[in-house]
Amino acid sequence: MTTLAIELPEAVFSSLKRTPKDFLLQMRLASAIHWYARGEISQEQAALIAGLDRVDFLAALAREEVEVFSVDITSLEQELHDG
Repeated sequence: MTTLAIELPEAVFSSLKRTPKDFLLQMRLASAIHWYARGEISQEQAALIAGLDRVDFLAALAREEVEVFSVDITSLEQELHDG
């Protein structure tokens, strides 16, 4: 596993009222949600980045009101027509 070190001013933690550990967990989750929502990574990869299992990652997506499944209307219409 790779370890990353990030230097941040102490004011970041006090202004957000977060401990460094809580900040790190939220930063991992925010990054995972961002990349997942952009379609850059899978749910499984995003859950790994966030440090969550897939069910907890899906729950986090729901809390943040992020689409879990994207539907291409054109493809759906074609499937319904063909099917």
